[in-house]
Amino acid sequence: MIAVKDSAQLVQQSARLAATLLVPLPERWRHPSGVARRAAELAATVSPADRGVLIAAAWLHDIGYAPATRHTGFYPVDGGRYLLEHGWDHRIAALVAHHSGARFVADRAGLGPLLRPFDREDCPVSDALSYADQTVGPWGRTMTIHDRIADAITRHGPDSPIGRTRIDRVPYLPSVADRVEHRRSAGPSNEGAHDE
Repeated sequence: MIAVKDSAQLVQQSARLAATLLVPLPERWRHPSGVARRAAELAATVSPADRGVLIAAAWLHDIGYAPATRHTGFYPVDGGRYLLEHGWDHRIAALVAHHSGARFVADRAGLGPLLRPFDREDCPVSDALSYADQTVGPWGRTMTIHDRIADAITRHGPDSPIGRTRIDRVPYLPSVADRVEHRRSAGPSNEGAHDE
């Protein structure tokens, strides 16, 4: 197990691992850098105990694209598996494996069983992670959720698993955005871990 004394240390270790794995892939490196920055902006929407987990998962959410992590070819699962194999907390691995509605893509691609080892959370942390991911484009630029969805379909193609999941993800991702924006307008969360 990765020994982490506090949230700041967890975030530092996550950023370091993401850099090690993704810096050789410039587009893949710039995106999680932007997502981590965005997650830090959204941290007040989760409990104080979960803020480090949110930012750590943001740094790590795309490590499954790195050649050293590839196993199944489905990057959310590959990232989650890599984290588990290297002693990271199961919760962070599960957040990585399920980020941004990965279950919809997995189902369309016939890969749903790959997600079974990872618990899926429907909570402020998973919402904030997905919102951060879906409001930062491939090169780290801020985008709207609708522009990000359109960009992903353009890049991957309308007949790709990502393109085919728009029927499921288009209602899901804007509802995530609505929940996060509602929490932002309500002010900082001061609840305990695993806010619901």
